[in-house]
Amino acid sequence: MTSPSIAANAYASLARLADPSAALAKTGGEAAGGPNFGALLKDAMGAVVEAGRKSDAQTQAMAVGKANIVDVVTAVSQTEVAVDALVSVRDRVIAAYEEIMKMPI
Repeated sequence: MTSPSIAANAYASLARLADPSAALAKTGGEAAGGPNFGALLKDAMGAVVEAGRKSDAQTQAMAVGKANIVDVVTAVSQTEVAVDALVSVRDRVIAAYEEIMKMPI
C-alpha cells in the first residue's frame, strides 16, 4: 500500500529527472540541443537500484531485530513506487519507438 507522501516523493524524483536545467547541470552540457538522455536513464536506474538496496538493508535489519517494521514497509513501498515509475517510463519509450517505426519514410 502506498501513502500520499511516498507517491509525492516519487513524483518529485521524476520531476527532478525531467527538469532540463537540472539535467544540464548534472551532465555538464547539451548534446544535440538537449539533455543527455543516456545520463538521465542512468541516473534513474541508479536511483531505483539504490532504493532496492535500502529496502534490502532494512529487511535484513528487521530479520535481526534492529529495525522498525514501519521503516521496512516504507523502504519497500518506496522501492515499489520507483520500480513502477521506471516500468511506466520504459513502456512509454517502447511505445514511442514503435510509433516512430510505423512512420513512412
